[in-house]
Amino acid sequence: MPTYLTRLRRPTRSRRRVLAMATTAVIAAGGLTAAGPAGTARAEARPDAIGQRIEKLVGTDRHPGALAAVRDRRGRTRHYTAGVGDLRTGAKVPKNGRVRIGSASKMFASVVVLQLVGEGTVDLDESVETYLPGLVRSPGVDADAITVRQLLQHTSGLPDYTDTMFPEMIDIPPYQHIYLEPRDLLDMANAREGRPAGDWAYSNTNYLLAGLIAQRVTGRPFNELVTTRVIERTGLRDTYAPEVGEEGIRGRHPKGYQLDEATGELLDFTRMDPSWGWAAGQLVSTPADLNTFLRALLAGQLLKPAQLAEMRTTVALHPRSGVGYGLGLFRTPLSCGGVAWGHGGDIPGYSTVNGATDDGRAATLVVTSLNGSVTDGSVAADRAAFVDAALCAK
Repeated sequence: MPTYLTRLRRPTRSRRRVLAMATTAVIAAGGLTAAGPAGTARAEARPDAIGQRIEKLVGTDRHPGALAAVRDRRGRTRHYTAGVGDLRTGAKVPKNGRVRIGSASKMFASVVVLQLVGEGTVDLDESVETYLPGLVRSPGVDADAITVRQLLQHTSGLPDYTDTMFPEMIDIPPYQHIYLEPRDLLDMANAREGRPAGDWAYSNTNYLLAGLIAQRVTGRPFNELVTTRVIERTGLRDTYAPEVGEEGIRGRHPKGYQLDEATGELLDFTRMDPSWGWAAGQLVSTPADLNTFLRALLAGQLLKPAQLAEMRTTVALHPRSGVGYGLGLFRTPLSCGGVAWGHGGDIPGYSTVNGATDDGRAATLVVTSLNGSVTDGSVAADRAAFVDAALCAK
């Protein structure tokens, strides 16, 4: 096993839930600009209150770099960057650079499936077995009893294939440069014990199957579906599904890093084959594009009213938190009242958090490592505080 893959610790299942829900922060050490409605930028002499918040997120035992886009009620977007975009050269983090967005990709996959529901091609309450006969074989799981809705809602009881790829407290298998087919991932899930459907439990296998269903009923590859039905329809210029075997990130981007716990070094993890994320987590995007997507989604530009209502119908995750999960969307209460909708994502090298409100506000933050997100709860709290503050700003 290559040494750069050793001793990289995967978050526990409970931590993955928290990280997926959390909203995050961004830093303004590398310059701050604000763009008005006409797109004219002006330099800020010093960080504003939001910029000051993100300054806490980079540095030793935190993250090498961070970038964010914040859209206010009047439609103005402000970009923030902080830290270092390349530890070798010392280059700054590029404003609105491209990054891997991990499980934030699930929002896009859910939209594809819900569009097919609106077209009468998929039934939310039909069983998985109807669309993918014989493919779900995990012990303790009844595929006939699992519905498409439960896949999108994470209430299927299916085991998570990434628990095989990233076992707790064990060296990561060498998947950085290995291409995996969706069926390879499903084989990993089928080898693990499941549970009866009903309770909420986050599992990437759910969105693997959602992508396979979309392919089966349309006869088209999932990457094409998400590109034509979501990315192009929303006008996202910097978002794409990587091609088979594509390991790099196109265009301007900060490098992503992983902590080698054996040496304490941050290792460059930018180049990797994201095929193991597939419909559950392979997309590349930017903070501004994610804000644009969320705004289009909440404004009803991607789904019919009935399907958008289904997507926003949530199950409670924690009784006292007010956090809920719909069909590919988290619902998170804001400190200033109201709620934010979004879906964060973690993938080696990058961690994304975001949120948008019904009145047009949106914020997305990306940090360029998972260390700190996993081992230090204060980092996640500071990132969540950033997005809450960005959405609650006057």
